[in-house]
Parts: sequence; C-alpha cells; structure tokens
Amino acid sequence: MSQQNTYFKEIPLFGLKRILKFVAFLVVMQQGLQKQPNKKQNSGKLTRRSGKNMAQEKVFPMTKEGKEKLEQELEYLKTVKRKEVVERIKIARSFGDLSENSEYDSAKEEQAFVEGRITTLENMIRNAKIIVGEADTSTVSLGRTVTFLELPDGDEETYTIVGSAEADPFEGKISNDSPIAKSLLGRKVDEEVTVQTPGGEMLVRIVKIS
Repeated sequence: MSQQNTYFKEIPLFGLKRILKFVAFLVVMQQGLQKQPNKKQNSGKLTRRSGKNMAQEKVFPMTKEGKEKLEQELEYLKTVKRKEVVERIKIARSFGDLSENSEYDSAKEEQAFVEGRITTLENMIRNAKIIVGEADTSTVSLGRTVTFLELPDGDEETYTIVGSAEADPFEGKISNDSPIAKSLLGRKVDEEVTVQTPGGEMLVRIVKIS
C-alpha cells in the first residue's frame, strides 16, 4: 500500500476543523505531485507563450511572515531534501533490477513530489504580494483573525484569513478564496452569517475581529 493511501485512511471526515485539514491535505498533495514538464518537447510552446503567461500569472497575497516561511521551506527543499532524495535513488539503484525495485519507485515518487513543491514555492514567492494590514478592525478583511460561534449551540472557532499561498488550517489559517472566508469577508461583529463548508451550510455569529 502506498504512503499516500495510508494518509487517506488516517484522515477523519467529520467536523469543520477536520474537514478543513482534509481539504488542505488534498491541496498539498496535488501541488507536490505535479511533475515537471518535458522541456525538450515543450520548449517551442513555452517560448511562444512566455509573454502571455507572464501577463496571466496569478498574484499570491500573503503576510511578510508567510513569505519568509515559504522561503525557508524552499531553501530546505533545495539544499537538504533534494540531496537526500538523490541519495535514496542512488542507493535503490544499487539493489539491482529496477523493474521490481519498490524502494526505487518510492524514491522516484518522492523526488517528483519534492520537485513539484519546489516549482510551486518558486512561483508563489515570485508572484507574492505582501498584505498591508488595515487599521480598521470592525470588518472582516484579508489578514484579519475572526472568531465566530456556531449556532445555535456550537463551539467558538478562530481563523486568520490569509492568501492561498500561506493557508494552513492546521495552524488556523484559511485561504481568502475558500468558501468559508468568502462568506465572512466584509462582515462585522455580531452579524449572523451562513457559511459554506465542505459538509454543507452552517450558521455562525461573528464575535470578534482582530
């Protein structure tokens, strides 16, 4: 059984916080498993489209701290993890027949994940736009931390709304592109809001914005 399948079995599929963590897991796996394009085959297309792609590149809003965290992760992957994976592949090759070499296959999959993540991080950092916090804390906006109460008798939950590049539900940071954040943006304290979650609609009351 692959490592990825093991992860899926360990993910609980109920509760707002757990649902958010599950969604974050899917996003990370999708980004990391993206393989590099074949440069030899696509070089002509890349040349012809370079100007167009540059104009259409997505901007990633993030805090200064968030950008620094991504830069640290990128540095680690390039200087440490990449070398570790290459060494794993080298050792696996020494075992002989690659057609039935599970260790080699595993190492190559990890290499694809690492290289895909490096590409993703480079793109995010290159197109980063630092969020400048607004003085007004009466309204939910990008970069703000919002606490809301699930109605009628749920628990309080607190999330910071950030750009997609630094979203991490494990740390209470949700993307401004997420359905929950979109439902909260522009709202004020004491407002009751119907938010969209992967499990359906949920009514909440905003109790604090900071």
